[in-house]
Amino acid sequence: MAITLTEKAAERVKSFLENRGKGIGLRLGVKTTGCSGMAYVLEFVDELNPEDEVFESNGVKIIVDPKSLVFLDGTEVDFVKQGLNEGFEFRNPNAKDECGCGESFTV
Repeated sequence: MAITLTEKAAERVKSFLENRGKGIGLRLGVKTTGCSGMAYVLEFVDELNPEDEVFESNGVKIIVDPKSLVFLDGTEVDFVKQGLNEGFEFRNPNAKDECGCGESFTV
């Protein structure tokens, strides 16, 4: 089981953590919502929960709860800029379909 960040995504997360002045890593999770059923959730983590799984990729800790890990195992997170738009992009091998904006998916 693994979740990874590209170098661009890792640099962006490190920058956010530095600007924030605290945090041990990035939590990646899912919630039921969106036009395709499930949506990605990103938030900064100051403390680990006992059940959290921790991965490290390009110098960044990625924290995932066990319920989300089932849907996220094998996911690669990238940071992309296209014209005036920029944001995190998820390459999830478990996703069977995604909405047009890429923010929600089905398994």
